[in-house]
Amino acid sequence: MGIVTLYSGPIRSNYTNMARPAFSANALRDFLRQHLTATLEQLKKALGTSATMTVFRKLKALGYRTSYSHRGKYYTLASLPQFDPRGLWPRGSVWFSRQGNLLQTTACWVQQAEAGFTAAELRSQLHVEVKTTLLRLYRRQQIHREKLGGVYVYLAAQPGQRQRQRMCRLNRPLPEALEAGSLSLAASQELRAAIILFFSLLDERQRRLYAGLESFKLGHGGDRQIAQLLDLDAHTVGRGRRQLLGGEVQPGQVRRPGGGRVPVEKKRRTSSPKSPA
Repeated sequence: MGIVTLYSGPIRSNYTNMARPAFSANALRDFLRQHLTATLEQLKKALGTSATMTVFRKLKALGYRTSYSHRGKYYTLASLPQFDPRGLWPRGSVWFSRQGNLLQTTACWVQQAEAGFTAAELRSQLHVEVKTTLLRLYRRQQIHREKLGGVYVYLAAQPGQRQRQRMCRLNRPLPEALEAGSLSLAASQELRAAIILFFSLLDERQRRLYAGLESFKLGHGGDRQIAQLLDLDAHTVGRGRRQLLGGEVQPGQVRRPGGGRVPVEKKRRTSSPKSPA
């Protein structure tokens, strides 16, 4: 009967010596140079992996940027964007910014703006919705907000820059469409600023009615022109115009009948009857 020798050394798995797959960053570089932008799923496919972290390691080594539009869904190489003078680079409906993501871009644009921005103005410049981003920056005290001309304007956080932006907005020229209309007398910057300042001092009803009056004077297209001048909704201007023409105005009343808090009658103290002697 033979002798059986037992092996007491370490047991090696057949998988121990299998090399991990090597992913080359060149695949991502070539893909992005050809397509300029790509989503994460497209980059995974180009690299031949399903691991998100593998893609990001390769992107970090190459240097990359994310879009500020589409919730940062698109990626590109840091060397590819050719930014315009505003610091933006569009690729179809996808937008990249020299400043970074939407939060960083919005903060930078507001801080450097000549006259601040309303949400609508900044949306037209950046081509994305910015209301939530502006509100987040305001709550973090990274930018300032105040009401000018009946609409919220976002300004720089620094007091000096904010004051310059405020004065610049008040001194803005009127739209050219209004030069031949009812506000044609506003030829000087001082008077134009005074018109906007006066409008900002009115209450809600007075602003609506004043805007409606000026719209009526301008005639066709007046609602849109006055809305542009005073940063109002054109429907609000039209409502004020209809109220004036229809005689639906009651002096001294800001809200409709029945609006506001319910009045509380003041209780008077009554003396208790004297007890008989």
